Amino acid sequence: MSVFMDLNIISNNDKNRLRSIIETAAHLGYSTVAINYVVEPQQKKQEIPKPQSVSDIFDKFPVVQGKCSPIKVLNRLTIIASDASHFRPTNEYKSFDLVAVYPKTEKLFHAACMTFDVDIICIAVAEKQPFHFKRAPVNGAIDRGVFFETCYAAAIRDTTMRRYTIANAISLMEVCKGKVCCPLLHLNPPKIMTLSGPYDIANLGLLFSLSEGDAKAAVSTNCRSVLLHGETRATASGVVYTMKKPKTPQKQEEESPISKKAKTELA
Repeated sequence: MSVFMDLNIISNNDKNRLRSIIETAAHLGYSTVAINYVVEPQQKKQEIPKPQSVSDIFDKFPVVQGKCSPIKVLNRLTIIASDASHFRPTNEYKSFDLVAVYPKTEKLFHAACMTFDVDIICIAVAEKQPFHFKRAPVNGAIDRGVFFETCYAAAIRDTTMRRYTIANAISLMEVCKGKVCCPLLHLNPPKIMTLSGPYDIANLGLLFSLSEGDAKAAVSTNCRSVLLHGETRATASGVVYTMKKPKTPQKQEEESPISKKAKTELA
């Protein structure tokens, strides 16, 4: 049975609304969601928000529909970069499970595909793609295990944006001939009621020239690959993994009265 994920739940200061969205996602069958913190730096000195602790959202996480396990909630950071100085990984980046970048220029897109230490590259949906996709950088991103993301919420709300979304996604698919490169399809919901089920999203993927299998993978196995890429990014390519050792109670130096009594009787 497929494990479905939505890695683009926009962060919200309203905990009740965010909680409601995650509960809806669990009811629709999503096993994992990621709360997305979007940052658009305007100056060289950027402020990266501190991700909210997922334990503050729920005391007990809702159970995924059709499964016995609770939904898993992660944190994601997305940087909207219009200048090379906007993407500078710092210690704040390490607080997030996933890191994504939305490059606004062709030069930054090339850098994101070839050098940026990210898990996801977002492509334009609300406007005409300002540059043409080239096979070399796209294949470079694929070889590095980086995936591309298309959010289709704009395509639902506006006819012009729908045309841009489909055209940009198909343009990317045409460059990926002979390569397995499925964009991650996400709704990025402005309202709770617009959150769609995973099979509905997979069906929409057919409009982006995806096969039935690739469309389903866009909301399941591809997302799983992104999570694994995020883990290896934080663990020295998967070679080194560190974790805090649980504290053990200190051994009592003095024996208990019961032990002393037992030794006395044996003597």
